[in-house]
Amino acid sequence: MSRAEERREARQAGGSDMTKFYMLFGAVAVIGVGVVGYNVSSGMLGDAVSAPVAVEGVDDPARLVELARGVTKGQEGAAITIVEFGDFQCPSCGVFSQQVKPQMELSFVETGQAKFVFYDYPLVSIHPNAFLAARAARCAEDQDMFWEYHDELFRNQSRWSAQPSPGGSFSDYAGTVGLDKGDFNSCLNSDRHAELVSANLQLGQVMGVTGTPTILVNVPGKGTRRAPGFDFQSIAATIEAMQSEGGESN
Repeated sequence: MSRAEERREARQAGGSDMTKFYMLFGAVAVIGVGVVGYNVSSGMLGDAVSAPVAVEGVDDPARLVELARGVTKGQEGAAITIVEFGDFQCPSCGVFSQQVKPQMELSFVETGQAKFVFYDYPLVSIHPNAFLAARAARCAEDQDMFWEYHDELFRNQSRWSAQPSPGGSFSDYAGTVGLDKGDFNSCLNSDRHAELVSANLQLGQVMGVTGTPTILVNVPGKGTRRAPGFDFQSIAATIEAMQSEGGESN
Protein backbone atom coordinates (compact mmCIF):
# COMPACT_ATOMS: atom_id res chain seq x y z
CA MET A 1 0.00 0.00 0.00
CA SER A 2 1.36 3.43 -0.97
CA ARG A 3 1.73 6.30 1.51
CA ALA A 4 -1.09 8.16 -0.24
CA GLU A 5 -3.40 5.14 0.18
CA GLU A 6 -2.43 4.86 3.86
CA ARG A 7 -3.22 8.55 4.41
CA ARG A 8 -6.53 8.13 2.60
CA GLU A 9 -7.55 5.19 4.80
CA ALA A 10 -6.56 7.10 7.94
CA ARG A 11 -8.67 10.07 6.92
CA GLN A 12 -11.63 7.80 6.17
CA ALA A 13 -11.35 6.18 9.60
CA GLY A 14 -11.07 9.55 11.32
CA GLY A 15 -14.15 10.83 9.52
CA SER A 16 -16.39 8.32 11.31
CA ASP A 17 -15.97 10.32 14.50
CA MET A 18 -18.06 13.06 12.88
CA THR A 19 -21.13 10.82 12.43
CA LYS A 20 -22.91 12.04 15.53
CA PHE A 21 -22.00 15.63 14.70
CA TYR A 22 -23.72 15.47 11.32
CA MET A 23 -26.72 13.66 12.75
CA LEU A 24 -27.17 16.47 15.24
CA PHE A 25 -27.28 18.87 12.32
CA GLY A 26 -30.07 16.76 10.88
CA ALA A 27 -28.22 16.47 7.59
CA VAL A 28 -28.56 12.71 7.26
CA ALA A 29 -29.76 9.75 9.26
CA VAL A 30 -26.94 7.38 8.35
CA ILE A 31 -23.46 8.54 7.41
CA GLY A 32 -20.38 6.98 5.89
CA VAL A 33 -17.74 9.65 5.50
CA GLY A 34 -15.27 8.99 2.71
CA VAL A 35 -12.81 10.71 0.44
CA VAL A 36 -13.34 11.12 -3.27
CA GLY A 37 -10.70 12.66 -5.49
CA TYR A 38 -9.20 12.37 -8.94
CA ASN A 39 -5.83 11.09 -9.96
CA VAL A 40 -5.62 13.10 -13.15
CA SER A 41 -2.24 13.97 -14.58
CA SER A 42 -1.59 17.63 -15.26
CA GLY A 43 -1.17 16.83 -18.94
CA MET A 44 -4.84 15.94 -19.30
CA LEU A 45 -6.01 19.42 -18.36
CA GLY A 46 -4.84 22.70 -19.77
CA ASP A 47 -5.60 24.70 -16.64
CA ALA A 48 -6.01 24.08 -12.96
CA VAL A 49 -9.67 23.83 -11.94
CA SER A 50 -10.41 27.11 -10.18
CA ALA A 51 -14.21 27.12 -9.75
CA PRO A 52 -16.78 24.77 -8.20
CA VAL A 53 -17.72 21.77 -10.28
CA ALA A 54 -20.98 19.87 -10.60
CA VAL A 55 -21.04 16.91 -8.23
CA GLU A 56 -23.36 14.11 -9.21
CA GLY A 57 -25.92 12.92 -6.68
CA VAL A 58 -25.46 15.58 -4.00
CA ASP A 59 -29.20 16.23 -3.90
CA ASP A 60 -29.14 13.06 -1.77
CA PRO A 61 -27.96 14.17 1.73
CA ALA A 62 -26.19 10.87 2.36
CA ARG A 63 -24.24 11.25 -0.89
CA LEU A 64 -23.39 14.86 -0.06
CA VAL A 65 -21.94 14.00 3.35
CA GLU A 66 -20.12 11.04 1.83
CA LEU A 67 -18.28 13.44 -0.48
CA ALA A 68 -17.77 16.33 1.93
CA ARG A 69 -14.91 16.18 4.43
CA GLY A 70 -13.37 18.63 6.84
CA VAL A 71 -9.82 18.65 8.20
CA THR A 72 -9.45 18.09 11.92
CA LYS A 73 -6.93 19.53 14.36
CA GLY A 74 -6.80 18.11 17.86
CA GLN A 75 -7.79 14.86 19.51
CA GLU A 76 -10.47 12.97 17.57
CA GLY A 77 -12.01 11.87 20.88
CA ALA A 78 -12.41 15.40 22.23
CA ALA A 79 -15.97 15.97 23.39
CA ILE A 80 -16.54 19.44 21.92
CA THR A 81 -16.35 20.09 18.18
CA ILE A 82 -15.68 23.58 16.84
CA VAL A 83 -16.26 23.90 13.09
CA GLU A 84 -15.24 26.68 10.74
CA PHE A 85 -16.66 27.07 7.26
CA GLY A 86 -13.93 29.24 5.80
CA ASP A 87 -12.69 30.93 2.65
CA PHE A 88 -8.94 31.42 2.16
CA GLN A 89 -9.48 34.73 0.34
CA CYS A 90 -11.87 36.14 2.95
CA PRO A 91 -10.22 38.92 5.00
CA SER A 92 -12.28 38.10 8.08
CA CYS A 93 -11.16 34.47 7.82
CA GLY A 94 -7.60 35.77 7.76
CA VAL A 95 -8.24 37.66 10.99
CA PHE A 96 -9.80 34.56 12.52
CA SER A 97 -6.91 32.34 11.44
CA GLN A 98 -4.14 34.62 12.64
CA GLN A 99 -5.66 36.21 15.73
CA VAL A 100 -8.54 34.10 17.04
CA LYS A 101 -7.72 30.50 16.15
CA PRO A 102 -4.42 30.51 18.09
CA GLN A 103 -6.32 31.57 21.24
CA MET A 104 -8.98 28.96 20.63
CA GLU A 105 -6.40 26.24 20.10
CA LEU A 106 -4.50 27.18 23.25
CA SER A 107 -7.63 27.26 25.42
CA PHE A 108 -9.65 24.38 23.99
CA VAL A 109 -7.78 22.23 21.46
CA GLU A 110 -4.40 21.83 23.15
CA THR A 111 -6.11 21.11 26.47
CA GLY A 112 -8.04 18.26 24.87
CA GLN A 113 -11.45 19.85 25.50
CA ALA A 114 -12.28 20.36 21.83
CA LYS A 115 -11.25 19.50 18.30
CA PHE A 116 -11.33 22.02 15.48
CA VAL A 117 -12.59 21.12 12.01
CA PHE A 118 -12.13 23.27 8.90
CA TYR A 119 -14.52 23.01 5.95
CA ASP A 120 -13.95 24.78 2.63
CA TYR A 121 -16.51 27.44 1.76
CA PRO A 122 -15.02 29.44 -1.15
CA LEU A 123 -17.22 32.40 -2.01
CA VAL A 124 -16.15 32.53 -5.63
CA SER A 125 -18.59 35.28 -6.63
CA ILE A 126 -16.54 37.78 -4.59
CA HIS A 127 -13.29 35.83 -4.09
CA PRO A 128 -12.27 34.42 -7.49
CA ASN A 129 -9.05 32.83 -6.20
CA ALA A 130 -10.65 31.11 -3.21
CA PHE A 131 -11.52 27.83 -4.90
CA LEU A 132 -8.03 27.28 -6.27
CA ALA A 133 -6.60 28.19 -2.86
CA ALA A 134 -8.84 25.57 -1.25
CA ARG A 135 -7.65 22.97 -3.75
CA ALA A 136 -4.05 23.98 -3.10
CA ALA A 137 -4.50 23.38 0.61
CA ARG A 138 -5.97 19.95 -0.13
CA CYS A 139 -2.97 19.21 -2.35
CA ALA A 140 -0.82 20.05 0.67
CA GLU A 141 -2.97 17.72 2.76
CA ASP A 142 -1.98 14.91 0.39
CA GLN A 143 1.51 15.37 1.86
CA ASP A 144 0.21 15.66 5.44
CA MET A 145 0.84 19.41 5.59
CA PHE A 146 -2.62 20.92 5.35
CA TRP A 147 -2.32 23.15 8.42
CA GLU A 148 1.14 24.44 7.53
CA TYR A 149 -0.12 25.39 4.08
CA HIS A 150 -3.39 26.76 5.52
CA ASP A 151 -1.39 29.14 7.71
CA GLU A 152 0.92 30.14 4.85
CA LEU A 153 -2.05 31.05 2.65
CA PHE A 154 -3.50 33.29 5.31
CA ARG A 155 -0.13 34.91 6.10
CA ASN A 156 0.21 35.87 2.44
CA GLN A 157 -3.47 36.49 1.71
CA SER A 158 -3.08 40.15 0.70
CA ARG A 159 -0.48 39.18 -1.92
CA TRP A 160 -2.09 36.31 -3.81
CA SER A 161 -5.64 37.63 -3.46
CA ALA A 162 -4.85 40.47 -5.85
CA GLN A 163 -3.24 38.26 -8.49
CA PRO A 164 -5.19 37.30 -11.63
CA SER A 165 -3.43 33.89 -11.68
CA PRO A 166 -2.09 32.94 -8.24
CA GLY A 167 -0.92 29.44 -9.18
CA GLY A 168 2.73 30.48 -9.21
CA SER A 169 2.47 31.91 -5.72
CA PHE A 170 0.70 28.79 -4.50
CA SER A 171 3.59 26.73 -5.86
CA ASP A 172 6.08 29.00 -4.10
CA TYR A 173 4.27 28.52 -0.80
CA ALA A 174 4.50 24.77 -1.29
CA GLY A 175 8.27 25.11 -1.35
CA THR A 176 8.23 27.43 1.65
CA VAL A 177 6.45 24.93 3.89
CA GLY A 178 8.56 22.01 2.66
CA LEU A 179 6.26 20.17 0.25
CA ASP A 180 7.44 18.16 -2.72
CA LYS A 181 6.76 20.83 -5.35
CA GLY A 182 6.57 18.38 -8.22
CA ASP A 183 3.79 16.39 -6.58
CA PHE A 184 2.08 19.56 -5.42
CA ASN A 185 2.14 21.16 -8.87
CA SER A 186 0.84 17.99 -10.48
CA CYS A 187 -2.08 18.05 -8.08
CA LEU A 188 -2.77 21.77 -8.42
CA ASN A 189 -2.64 21.69 -12.23
CA SER A 190 -5.45 19.16 -12.42
CA ASP A 191 -8.98 18.73 -11.14
CA ARG A 192 -7.95 16.76 -8.06
CA HIS A 193 -10.04 17.65 -4.97
CA ALA A 194 -12.42 19.79 -7.05
CA GLU A 195 -15.35 17.55 -6.12
CA LEU A 196 -14.34 17.55 -2.46
CA VAL A 197 -14.16 21.33 -2.20
CA SER A 198 -17.41 21.69 -4.18
CA ALA A 199 -19.14 19.19 -1.88
CA ASN A 200 -17.94 21.08 1.20
CA LEU A 201 -19.34 24.27 -0.28
CA GLN A 202 -22.70 22.64 -0.95
CA LEU A 203 -22.76 21.09 2.54
CA GLY A 204 -22.34 24.55 4.04
CA GLN A 205 -25.19 25.85 1.90
CA VAL A 206 -27.45 23.02 3.10
CA MET A 207 -26.52 23.90 6.69
CA GLY A 208 -27.47 27.53 6.15
CA VAL A 209 -23.98 29.02 5.90
CA THR A 210 -24.19 32.37 4.13
CA GLY A 211 -20.85 34.00 4.94
CA THR A 212 -17.39 33.33 6.24
CA PRO A 213 -16.10 32.58 8.69
CA THR A 214 -19.09 30.74 10.12
CA ILE A 215 -18.29 29.06 13.44
CA LEU A 216 -20.41 26.18 14.72
CA VAL A 217 -20.08 24.53 18.13
CA ASN A 218 -21.25 21.03 19.01
CA VAL A 219 -21.43 19.95 22.64
CA PRO A 220 -22.48 16.35 23.38
CA GLY A 221 -26.03 16.19 24.67
CA LYS A 222 -26.55 19.90 23.95
CA GLY A 223 -26.70 19.87 20.18
CA THR A 224 -25.09 22.32 17.78
CA ARG A 225 -25.17 26.10 17.76
CA ARG A 226 -23.75 28.85 15.61
CA ALA A 227 -21.49 31.25 17.49
CA PRO A 228 -22.83 34.82 17.18
CA GLY A 229 -19.40 36.04 16.10
CA PHE A 230 -15.99 34.70 15.15
CA ASP A 231 -14.09 36.40 17.98
CA PHE A 232 -12.70 34.29 20.80
CA GLN A 233 -15.13 35.69 23.38
CA SER A 234 -18.15 34.71 21.27
CA ILE A 235 -16.90 31.16 20.77
CA ALA A 236 -15.96 30.71 24.43
CA ALA A 237 -19.29 32.15 25.57
CA THR A 238 -21.18 29.82 23.24
CA ILE A 239 -19.35 26.79 24.65
CA GLU A 240 -19.93 27.91 28.24
CA ALA A 241 -23.61 28.62 27.65
CA MET A 242 -24.20 25.26 25.98
CA GLN A 243 -22.39 23.38 28.73
CA SER A 244 -24.52 25.05 31.39
CA GLU A 245 -27.84 24.36 29.64
CA GLY A 246 -29.89 21.20 29.65
CA GLY A 247 -31.32 19.34 26.66
CA GLU A 248 -30.63 19.52 22.95
CA SER A 249 -30.23 22.87 21.21
CA ASN A 250 -30.04 22.05 17.50
